[in-house]
Amino acid sequence: MSNRQLTPGILMAKADTACSSARALLNLGDVDGATNRAYYAMFDAARAALLASGAPVESNIGRTHSGLIGAFSNFLVKNGPVSKEVGRLLNRAHEIRLVADYKGDSVKLADAREIVEQAEIFVTTIRANFMLEESDNNDSGMTPL
Repeated sequence: MSNRQLTPGILMAKADTACSSARALLNLGDVDGATNRAYYAMFDAARAALLASGAPVESNIGRTHSGLIGAFSNFLVKNGPVSKEVGRLLNRAHEIRLVADYKGDSVKLADAREIVEQAEIFVTTIRANFMLEESDNNDSGMTPL
């Protein structure tokens, strides 16, 4: 395991990989796996946005899902550059991911398709708004989350 610091660029690369995995899993018919990967694409993109924005969050904000979602909402949605609609995508993906990972029933195919598409939109939106100067997956010298 590497001690490499997570920068916005590294987190966005992880988000891109998770989006690609979500699409591939969906195409294979693994709706639960696709839902999981789509959520984590959004999770990593949200972490990248918080870091890139300079939001005053704890360095371990990514350790709890509710903490990250709350910080994203408070710092970037409520009074910030992220629309409420985009903010809701992260909340919905979290809810559906809980079904995929912890409930007895599988996610419906239509829901999985929707979450994968929404993850792609979310990641693209975060990149457009926060990753203006990406380089080598290692941004400016900002303190990592």
